[in-house]
Amino acid sequence: MSNDENDERSERDSYYAKRRRAYRDAKAAKAPSHQGKGGSGARPVPDSVLLYGLHTVRAAIDNPERTIKRMVATRNALARLGIDDPRSLPFPIEQTTPQAIDRMLSGDAIHQGAVIEAKPLAARPISDLGNCPLLLVLDQVTDPHNVGAIMRSAVALGAGAIITTMRHSPQESGVLAKSASGALELITHIQVVNLAEAIEELNRLGFTTIGLDSEGSDKLEHTFSGDRLALVLGAEGKGLRQKTRATVKILARLDMPGAIKSLNVSNAAAISLYAARTFLDARLS
Repeated sequence: MSNDENDERSERDSYYAKRRRAYRDAKAAKAPSHQGKGGSGARPVPDSVLLYGLHTVRAAIDNPERTIKRMVATRNALARLGIDDPRSLPFPIEQTTPQAIDRMLSGDAIHQGAVIEAKPLAARPISDLGNCPLLLVLDQVTDPHNVGAIMRSAVALGAGAIITTMRHSPQESGVLAKSASGALELITHIQVVNLAEAIEELNRLGFTTIGLDSEGSDKLEHTFSGDRLALVLGAEGKGLRQKTRATVKILARLDMPGAIKSLNVSNAAAISLYAARTFLDARLS
């Protein structure tokens, strides 16, 4: 492909990206507010959730902040979880069959013979960040599979927290927890009402806030600076909202050398986290 053709494709992609953003921002501006009295924007929190899968259940049992109401498991799952005496745990355990657990959950849930009913973890405020040097901010990423996968990468690469909005982000669920493979119990999950205000607070706390955007003027790896990094990612297709792009300190792009120029948001998060962790580790060495 010639340079002229590459330039033409780039301009066309940029044109359609701008059109999508303009449509999304106009739609958001017309949408009625659903915050209710006081403008809290918070959704009702369910009294309990069903979490399933061996890694998910083991991590929940080991989490002192998790309140478990009951557990249903097969004999094989109890053995794989290392639970020799169910009476030693502070919640009731019912031994059952895989088919009985199938009936408790949706048809495609891969439960591996173990499910717990638990109270959702309490939402954490931004003041719980502490001395966290690396975190992720998600701008209306709504797919629980993606958010769970992002949590897993965040824990694996040493991010201290993940920030989402109270609305337009998935609530805690079995799908999210299974995708996170235990990471839901291991990462500080902060939920905020206004994402732009939260990013402004991160700026004041000394974070270099970097928004991942296909039209970012710099490559991501060229934008790292300081001792605290906050990577801000938007939903697939939609990308970052206009207010978010205006609030972060830097807009950066991930350059893809191959024929496909975009990534699933969870893959983009993993690559960005790896690059950020490499930068921070180099500063400490």
